[in-house]
Parts: sequence; structure tokens; C-alpha cells
Amino acid sequence: MKKVILSIAVIIAMGLTSCKEEAKKVEETVSTEVSEASKDIAMTDLSFGVRGNCGMCKDTIEKAANGVEGVATANWDTDKKKIDVSFDSSKTDEMAIHNAIAASGYDTEKVAGSEEAYKNLPGCCQYDHDMAMNQSGDVKREDHSNHGH
Repeated sequence: MKKVILSIAVIIAMGLTSCKEEAKKVEETVSTEVSEASKDIAMTDLSFGVRGNCGMCKDTIEKAANGVEGVATANWDTDKKKIDVSFDSSKTDEMAIHNAIAASGYDTEKVAGSEEAYKNLPGCCQYDHDMAMNQSGDVKREDHSNHGH
């Protein structure tokens, strides 16, 4: 009788072990599928001009761009008057980002900033509407390199 009970206990223990291993295999499969799915997300990198003056402008512009669903990163360059944006093209598009920035009061290459929002910007952020944007920055680098000669 003891031998029968022990045999059953061993079979049950083996069964539990194999269930755990199968569960691990299932979990591994699921995590692999998730990581493969994230590779399929179509991330788009984009740069375009946005007028602005200072660090406060940078905060507002980046906050507006990052507020668009699907935007992963937004970085506005104060000197070049240019924003670099990375976004999921299955969730948003370039014009949605332009429109969000314009709604916060800033001109982009494609959309004029909201006049109402512009009037509410701090004085230091009220930029010249004719300022050049999306600058390469090459001129400034040349000036610095020639300065010491």
C-alpha cells in the first residue's frame, strides 16, 4: 500500500513539475511576441522649424509636441529654432504635431501659431514672426572655429 501511495505521489510531483515548465514556456512565448510586436511599431523621426526665443519657449514647445498621443520624444533646439520629434506613425502624423505646437502659440514651418496663445506667452517668449527657423547651425560653428585664428 505504501508503495502505491509513493508511486502516485511521484507521478503527481512529476506532473506538477512539467506543468510549471510548460507555464514557463508559455510565458517566454508571450514575452517574445510582445518584444516582436514592439519592433513592428513604425517610429518616424522628423525635424522641422519652430520659432521661439528661450528656455521657457523650449518647455512650452516640447510640452505641446509631447502632448500629442504617439509622440515618444521631442527636443527643440533654441539656437537652430528646430525641433526633433520621434513618433509612432500609426497613432499620429506630422500635421497633428505642427497643429499642437501652433495651438500653444508658436509658428512652425507649416502652421502659424495661434495669435491668442501668442498674446498670452510671457514677454521673453514673444518672438519675431519673421525670424529664420530650422537653421543648420553651420555658420555659428564656423564663427567659433575661426575666432581663435
